[in-house]
Amino acid sequence: MHKGAQNIPGVAYLLAALFVLFSVFGPGFASLPNLMNIGTQSSILLLLALPMTLIIMSEGLDLSMGAVLGLAGVILAMLLVHGNGLLAALAAALAAGVAFGILNGVLVVTLGMPPFVVTLGTLGVAQGIALAITDGRSIVGIGRGLPALYASTWLGIPFSIVVAVVAYLAFHALLYHTRFGTYVFAIGGNRDALLLAGVPANLYHLSIYALGGLMTGFAALLLTGRMSAGHPVAAIGMEFDAIAAAIVGGAERGNGWLPGTVLGLLAVGVLKNGLNVMAVPSALQVASIGLLVIVSLLIDSIRRKR
Repeated sequence: MHKGAQNIPGVAYLLAALFVLFSVFGPGFASLPNLMNIGTQSSILLLLALPMTLIIMSEGLDLSMGAVLGLAGVILAMLLVHGNGLLAALAAALAAGVAFGILNGVLVVTLGMPPFVVTLGTLGVAQGIALAITDGRSIVGIGRGLPALYASTWLGIPFSIVVAVVAYLAFHALLYHTRFGTYVFAIGGNRDALLLAGVPANLYHLSIYALGGLMTGFAALLLTGRMSAGHPVAAIGMEFDAIAAAIVGGAERGNGWLPGTVLGLLAVGVLKNGLNVMAVPSALQVASIGLLVIVSLLIDSIRRKR
């Protein structure tokens, strides 16, 4: 379902207001280098927020993404440290992500367990494995290849932003121009109609979680490249930012708008960066994301009642 201009989510107005606010009161906020910095920081989160949108549309949730991203990152880093090629290391990270995605899907879809409980459990499992294999320490010495790739630019655009744009275009095509996308809308909105039509809804539903795992594993490439290391808990909490971006962007059961997710993502990125520029304590930054979600949804609620 596409949304017209009249249904632009409230977070779009908040994003504009935040941009003006930080441009006026945040020294250097509106500079090109800082705006590029917001883009690169938001790129990893976009790789989580895109599949999270589809998961929420199918009446689900994935709290394990941050922990699985940390595990995939340390697997990627450990293989690079031991002399494996980047493609082999990335394949292992992708496999770890997909494995957890399928596990989540089987428990939620096949066994009918609540997504919140399931993914909270797999969060603990993934984080525990990552801490166990690293002894809680960063994996350093990954070589120059991946950091150099992350630092590269394509036609003047940072590599991470290029990856994010390609990922968005792929998800946009998948959701709005394929049968799979039609089924994603229907799984959350009218699952019975799919079943009556003979569509294997459970298989498609499970594949949504598997896709989330795949993208989480791929996000490990950017995270590890940015840090030049793998750390078991570096991505903990990113799943909440991804959920926030998707929800304020308009994702709900049976409905979602990927441009809205991007707006929500940018609002989160601008808010975090602007507060950093203004030297606001990190504890208040965490609270500000929750406030962003509440105000965005409040704006949407008021506009719907008119």
